[in-house]
Amino acid sequence: MALIRTLWWRLLGMRVGAGTLLPRIHVTWPHQVSLGADCTVEQGAYFKYDGIWASGPRLVIGDHVFIGAGCEFNFKRGITIGSHCLIASGCYFIDHDHQSARRDLPMGTQTDGPEAPVALETDVWIGANVVLLKGVTIGQGAIVAAGAVVRDSIPPYEIWGGVPAKKIGDRPL
Repeated sequence: MALIRTLWWRLLGMRVGAGTLLPRIHVTWPHQVSLGADCTVEQGAYFKYDGIWASGPRLVIGDHVFIGAGCEFNFKRGITIGSHCLIASGCYFIDHDHQSARRDLPMGTQTDGPEAPVALETDVWIGANVVLLKGVTIGQGAIVAAGAVVRDSIPPYEIWGGVPAKKIGDRPL
């Protein structure tokens, strides 16, 4: 079944590398998604391009990446995931906000909120239920502890956790 689903997504315009087989996932605009070779994607991942039709891809995932069950990639500007990253279940990647500048209008009706790309460099480990917000870059080899809300970029090989996330250690040499 995974092979048939993978072929189906390719026919719809998704780029799927060799050795990557897809379970049941949700995708709004398949041509906006590029998955590298030999990736593991668990059931229920949601790749949500939150804009009108545009050329893509804007979600680019490298080779040998693990994506846990129920992760959501909600993007307008772009999300890049480097090779050899581990993303545990229930994580959210969001590269944009709602507009809230006008008090006389409901926030849900205000369009064009702030946007900034999200990036994970190579060999990053994201723990379960982490939220990564717009404009964040996670440096090579960094670790983000489960449940963290990341609103600031993380330098390479640091360990961050908490709400909001802050440095809690360094990876040993």
